[in-house]
This record gives sequence, structure tokens and C-alpha cells, in this order.
Amino acid sequence: MKLICIGRNYVDHIEELNNERPAEPVVFIKPDSSILPKEQDFYLPNFTSDVHHEVEVLVKIKKVGKHIDVDFAHTYYDEIGLGIDFTARDIQQKLKDKGLPWEKAKGFDGAAVIGQWVEKSTLGNLSQLQFGLVKNGQWVQQASTALMLWSIDELIAHVSTYFTLKKGDIIFTGTPAGVSRVQEGDVLEGFIGTESFFKVNVQ
Repeated sequence: MKLICIGRNYVDHIEELNNERPAEPVVFIKPDSSILPKEQDFYLPNFTSDVHHEVEVLVKIKKVGKHIDVDFAHTYYDEIGLGIDFTARDIQQKLKDKGLPWEKAKGFDGAAVIGQWVEKSTLGNLSQLQFGLVKNGQWVQQASTALMLWSIDELIAHVSTYFTLKKGDIIFTGTPAGVSRVQEGDVLEGFIGTESFFKVNVQ
């Protein structure tokens, strides 16, 4: 099982980090060891002083596929979730400045929060999902999947051109604007619509 992550899929997030708008999806991988165990707190690592939350809609692949046509991509998943791509922003910036890979900033232990899964059929139009993150009782990220540069099905088609997708693989579809530093004592709760999909305490 692999975690396939998409960067720069929301224009407002691209702009808040002063990044260049990509011509195609930015793809990177998190190891499965980065998954935060269920019901466990997130502990800030000691090698960074600037961990940011990035709430993202998740897709779980249900069967093997490669070179998937966008018109058939919807047949490769039934479940939608919500999670956090924790990012050591200071580490990431140093790596980006040197033209190096991001894995140290994105793939550390606990850096991937995966909330509950629901059947996609219960969510209605997947291109109009309202989702967001509440930090300490305040909304800090709110968006709609309508704002994605590339839709879920387009992402599946693109990723499968390079990597064979396998049952259980998870795609993180990108984060909207509003990312910010997390600190000890923070409580992070993610929502699709009015339903809570995860709640994480930061230590």
C-alpha cells in the first residue's frame, strides 16, 4: 500500500505559498510508516520547528490499474475519506531551495492522518464536496473540490500513467489555502460537509 500525494491542486494554496502554477499535477509519495495510528496523538518531531496542517480529500483505490482512461477512473474507487498531510515547512523549503526531493518534510512518522472512510455514493457530486479543517474550534481551511485544478478522476488517470495503482492505495488530492503552523495543545478536526471524519490532538 502506498500513499500518493498531489501538490498544488488548489490555486489559492499555490498563491499563499508563492509557488508556480504547474502544467500537470505535482506528485510525491509518503511511506506507509508515515500513517498516524488510529486514536493516537500527533507528536511534533524534534527536527523541525514549523509543521503545517494540510487537510485533503482522500480516495482509496479498490483494484489494480495502470494507464487508466479518465472516463473509467470512477470504477477504481468506492470510498472517500479526509486526512491531513502534515508538512515540515522549514525542512521542505530548504530542500526546495536546493532542488532536492521533499520526502524528509512529508514522509516522517505520523505525517499522514487518515480519517474514516465512507461510500462515495453517500456524498453526492464528488466535484462539489465541501470540506475543511477546524483548529481549536475555529475554521482555518474551508474549500470545495470544485476548486481543484484536476478532479479525482483526472488525478487517477494521471498517476496511473506512472505508477501501477493497487488495491488499498490512497491518493491525497491536494490542500486548499489556510495552511498554518500547528503547536502543542492544538486540536484539529476535519469535516466533509457537517460530518466529522477525524480529530487529532497535537503534542
